[in-house]
Amino acid sequence: MPPMSKRFLFSFLVIICFSATVYGQVRVFRGTSGYSSDIICTVDNGNIYRGTSRYSSDIICHVAGEKIYKGTSGYSSDVLYTISQSRVFNGTSSYSSDIIWTIRDGKIYSGTSTYSSDILATIRDRRVYRVSSSYSSDVLFTMDGDLSPEEFVAVWHVFSDFISE
Repeated sequence: MPPMSKRFLFSFLVIICFSATVYGQVRVFRGTSGYSSDIICTVDNGNIYRGTSRYSSDIICHVAGEKIYKGTSGYSSDVLYTISQSRVFNGTSSYSSDIIWTIRDGKIYSGTSTYSSDILATIRDRRVYRVSSSYSSDVLFTMDGDLSPEEFVAVWHVFSDFISE
């Protein structure tokens, strides 16, 4: 194979691998499981689907910019959260009194706090642990890929609903 063809092939493979990483779907599993029967939701292109479904009718919420919307809606009245500067606001609000969570240094804090007593979860190595634990028995859910901060908040929302059922 001529040198130019090898470079082209290599470049093509790099682009494909990068595209699969950036645009690939991410599955979210209950605890430390890797079984398809334990998939809570699937994230693909900013859409969060119920379980392993890929049907538009099974979209629980979706990400558009810094906002997370209910289902497939694009209406401002259906904004669940707005994310700005590592803070998660209720709905379309930008008031500090409407901050639900603060995500900082791999930790999810309640409200505007960054005190250790207000840690709700710890994010480490694609796993989300209860409070500030690092024990495998305290893994709430595991992701098989990387998510944007907005997608992560959408997954946290779905997980919160999942455990309250």
